[in-house]
Amino acid sequence: MRGDVMVKVGTLLAATLLASAATSSAQTEGTTAAASAVANPAAWPALAMKRQRDPKVEARVDAMLRRMSVEDKVGQLIQVDIASITPKDLETYKLGSILNGGNSAPNNDEFAPAAEWLKLFDAFYDASVKRSDGRPVVPVIWGTDAVHGANNIVGATLFPHNIGLGAARDPELVRRIGAATAAETAATGIDWSFAPTVAVVQDDRWGRTYESYSEEPSVVASYAGAMVEGIQGRVGGDFMKPGHVISSVKHFLGDGGTGGRDQGDTRVSEATLRDVHAAGYMTALPAGALTVMPSFSSWNGAKLTGNKSLLTGVLKERWGFDGFTIGDWNAHGQVPGCTNEDCAAAINAGLDMFMYSGPKWKELYANTLREAKAGTISPVRLDDAVRRILRVKVLAGTFEAGRPSSRPTAGKFDLLGAPEHRALARAAVRESLVLLKNNGVLPIKAGANVLVAGAGADDIGQQAGGWSLTWQGTGVTNANFPNGQSIWGGLSEAVRASGGTATLSANGQFTAKPDVAIVVFGETPYAEFSGDRPTLEYSPDDKTNLELLRGLKKAGVPTVSVFLSGRPLWVNPELNASDAFVAAWLPGTEGGGVADVLVAGRDGKPKADFRGTLSFSWPKRLDQYVLNRRDAGYDPLFPFGYGLSYAKRGQVPQLDETRPANAGGDQNALFVRGRLASGVLLTTTGAVTQSRVDRLAQEDSVRLVFSGAGELTLQKAQPIDLSREANGQLSLILDYRVTQAPTGTVTLGMAGGRSATVPITGALRAAGGDWAQLAVPLRCFADGSVDMTKVTRPATIAVTGKLGIDVSGIRVASAPPGPVSCGSR
Repeated sequence: MRGDVMVKVGTLLAATLLASAATSSAQTEGTTAAASAVANPAAWPALAMKRQRDPKVEARVDAMLRRMSVEDKVGQLIQVDIASITPKDLETYKLGSILNGGNSAPNNDEFAPAAEWLKLFDAFYDASVKRSDGRPVVPVIWGTDAVHGANNIVGATLFPHNIGLGAARDPELVRRIGAATAAETAATGIDWSFAPTVAVVQDDRWGRTYESYSEEPSVVASYAGAMVEGIQGRVGGDFMKPGHVISSVKHFLGDGGTGGRDQGDTRVSEATLRDVHAAGYMTALPAGALTVMPSFSSWNGAKLTGNKSLLTGVLKERWGFDGFTIGDWNAHGQVPGCTNEDCAAAINAGLDMFMYSGPKWKELYANTLREAKAGTISPVRLDDAVRRILRVKVLAGTFEAGRPSSRPTAGKFDLLGAPEHRALARAAVRESLVLLKNNGVLPIKAGANVLVAGAGADDIGQQAGGWSLTWQGTGVTNANFPNGQSIWGGLSEAVRASGGTATLSANGQFTAKPDVAIVVFGETPYAEFSGDRPTLEYSPDDKTNLELLRGLKKAGVPTVSVFLSGRPLWVNPELNASDAFVAAWLPGTEGGGVADVLVAGRDGKPKADFRGTLSFSWPKRLDQYVLNRRDAGYDPLFPFGYGLSYAKRGQVPQLDETRPANAGGDQNALFVRGRLASGVLLTTTGAVTQSRVDRLAQEDSVRLVFSGAGELTLQKAQPIDLSREANGQLSLILDYRVTQAPTGTVTLGMAGGRSATVPITGALRAAGGDWAQLAVPLRCFADGSVDMTKVTRPATIAVTGKLGIDVSGIRVASAPPGPVSCGSR
């Protein structure tokens, strides 16, 4: 069912609140809001839940609870990342859950085949149910971020990210995607998905904007319940039947209003928090969502993970949510007075299960047990949390399901990338594309000689974006997506089928002038932390794609831009240089869906017309990062709901390309392709000389020759805050090539208040003469007493002897797949 249809949420009051949100006069993000961080539950609507309490379930849960020891109960409150725990541990510690974090996988192999995931879950499950003391056996459950398909599993179907689905305005499509994702997840035995994200993003600088369906509450509300029903099944129908998994609605509450900063602070009135940011919960919870994930972020200065008025007062008491709350990645450690290993305050506020990553999870268990025995966590609160966890496990069929490999759909790996799922994903791509400009060049005519250019044309990883096999979506190749098709692959098939010819040339070079060029470019993959931006300017530190477009225009080649992005961006120069411009968002693994709309067949018609319309307003200026329809002074380039088609034409005039001098760049991109990011200074001291050298383009790297002791330092004009990135396990990445092996020691350092260094001599000595990448976790510097909130020198290479090294990039990002360490001597 298409259109901006509001899904009924069970009460007239709730529907009225959501419908009025678009014209609400409540304060928006970035403005001064009421300072209170204590919610008034009476001001929130009651929800009519489709799933009612089952007396038989309650009796079963109570019977188990009576037989459990306090040790058993505390164990249920803890979920640990598989990178930090072994199956053997669960023979002693009866924990409630395990998870695979963004970069965790069986055997530390993010490309492990599906069978290895199932095998590992069997091992954890077997250990969790092994006991002989007569107390209740409570199987462990496994949580995973299946946010746009079973995106951790090689061969899975990856659907467009939420921002693209929002452009489709099709709740039934989203329900079907949820069901397909659940089926592919269940094939690996995993029984819990951390989805959907129902953030109503108000500041598009946020690196998780693509995980939001829309800036408009009504669109998010229309999708949230549908996705939950797809993942879990419909209450009263196929709810939690085989092939469905537990859903987790996230991140509660206001994660989309943090001023474009991950783990930031949403400064808004309670009315705005309710009418705008809670929209998705109004439909997701009545649809039967079994878990809710509190946000890392704050509301008016108070961390959500410790906000009792919202977690208990609104979510559990006012709304009647009877599932359980699961923390985000060590988020409880940010609650005042807490550490990652000790946080009774979060449990007392209404958190039911900790999500923990790190080697000290036994300390978290011991501290929580001590506090439960001492009454710091009351017996009533402890029993309430455990009762909720047991209730979800009973409703999910966990106790009857048996070993993961014995479950009805487990091991059916032909479900991964199944033809019907791929067809659904391809349809979703077609529906999500938004045509912003078309000066008569689209559709591509049958029989045309087509040049396909741009780095994104034949890169499934780039078109899939973050959360695609790896956390940040980096370090992958097309071979890692055996059931996927690149945009180039789809275009090539379609053009040849129409009687034309297609040539791939990433840099846009050609010998015979083509009839038309399709240039596929855009943002490279990122996820939380590394995706945050200071402005909405596309690629402020690298104008290679703009130069490519202008070169084709100068050559008289009609050009179609297919823009890959996780948010609307300021692309006025790129729009001016294009004859047609398509916002393709992050379409996933079915690149052929792009060709279905762009390329005409022999009959002169493409398989489909453009149907997508903007779910986010498109900026006219790069500083319009808060640009929402209900805001005062709303002045977009393309408004919410805009979208051309072959049936609906429109003209785009020449656009202003003025860029403010102080626009800034990405703080995490320090030195990229031979260019220093905005506000970064490069200095050398001692016996070192520098010159320029080519890698991918002319003079895009620096050549350093150390004839003795010396340093290269990158310094920020203003201190930067890398504390979130350090907590999020990002790394300092060095792209380099050794031209002369070191004769002395080499360290990589960082400074903020104090400085810290890690040895990298061993890595450089082991490197050959080819380009390589070195990743040092930011935690190595944080553990060395660097103040990560005020980093002034983000990178220093210090040498005591001779060394020849070429450097093409220094940045903060997710490490490539594989283990990382704090250096090598």
